[in-house]
Amino acid sequence: MARALILDAARTPFGRYRGGLSGIRVDDLAALPIVDLLRRYPSLDLARIDDVLLGDANGAGEDNRNVARMAALLAGLPVSVPGVTLNRLCASGGEAVVQAARALAAGDADLLVAGGVEGMSRAPFVTARPDKAFPDRLETVSTALGWRLVNPRMPKHYTVPLGLAAENVAHELGITRAEMDNFALRSHRRAAAAWDAGVHEGFAFSVQLPDGTAVRRDENVRADTSIEKLGKLKPAFSENGSVTAGNASPLNDGAMAALMGTEAMASELGVEPLGEVLGSATTGEEPHRFTIAPVSAIRKLLKRLHLEATQIDLWEINEAFAAMALSVLHHLPEIDREKVNVHGGAIAYGHPLGASMPRVIVDVARHLRARGGGVGIAAACVGVGQGVAVAVRV
Repeated sequence: MARALILDAARTPFGRYRGGLSGIRVDDLAALPIVDLLRRYPSLDLARIDDVLLGDANGAGEDNRNVARMAALLAGLPVSVPGVTLNRLCASGGEAVVQAARALAAGDADLLVAGGVEGMSRAPFVTARPDKAFPDRLETVSTALGWRLVNPRMPKHYTVPLGLAAENVAHELGITRAEMDNFALRSHRRAAAAWDAGVHEGFAFSVQLPDGTAVRRDENVRADTSIEKLGKLKPAFSENGSVTAGNASPLNDGAMAALMGTEAMASELGVEPLGEVLGSATTGEEPHRFTIAPVSAIRKLLKRLHLEATQIDLWEINEAFAAMALSVLHHLPEIDREKVNVHGGAIAYGHPLGASMPRVIVDVARHLRARGGGVGIAAACVGVGQGVAVAVRV
């Protein structure tokens, strides 16, 4: 089988909910990193791109009807380049990278674009079609996040709010509010330091806005936060709970694209690849225990690769909630926490669902390269009880 390589990657900064990127249509947002990525290769015949694979968790608004194909057209790719949109909720963009890697390994493609997008600020309200001709009321719900239009056959305990589910599992494991707030502070401090040190140069690019301003950095990173500030925030999901707006990832807008190809394509383009996708694993748990689903995915992947956790040089665990990341680490005490999210995570950077997991996959490769190489694992929890883990080698 051919080696599946991540040749290059680009992402927008991740914008706050109703922040700097919220005025951009989601399909236009998806096109931005494709344009930024491919402009680096002016001699490349774009018709040679075999497919564009994008993850997108919503699909109810401007990202409807295959946003990957729309983004490819809006980015100026030839009409001969197809596109496919994948939905595994929080791991949608990760699924795009995995599917691209499989196509390359199988010899079904030589050059692909893979990534993801989410415009949570622009997620529409939807109205369910009524069962009778003259309904007494219409059910209208937001599509920004979480369960909606729930099937009444679904067990009630499956469909609790995501934050409450994370809180319940953490409480069961004895993880405290103080631990969560400290983890959140660590994320913000490391992310702010990374931006200040230029860690994201050449990857995250500035987005110019019509009013002449630009979004240059991830908008949710708070360099000035503190334990005192985090401690003053009220519980978000239950009266005496531990999950707050400060120790959970925010709602965000953002997009990312990776150029993926074979060794022959890397040589032709004169590119030193960011890394090689070694393998992946996906597992399922009960939906209300989704925060620990990455544990089984990581274990499955390690077994598949004949590796131990202690042999992994870096980890990126997508911080949907501090409660979630700490729950995963509780079950995997063999992981060295100093090798986890070395430059911060989604609590600080943000969590634009479709773009989140490709960000952690590429980040683990980028950070490994800066440290001289090795093997890394990127993992994410997924709503409705799934976990995904992807291994890369640099």
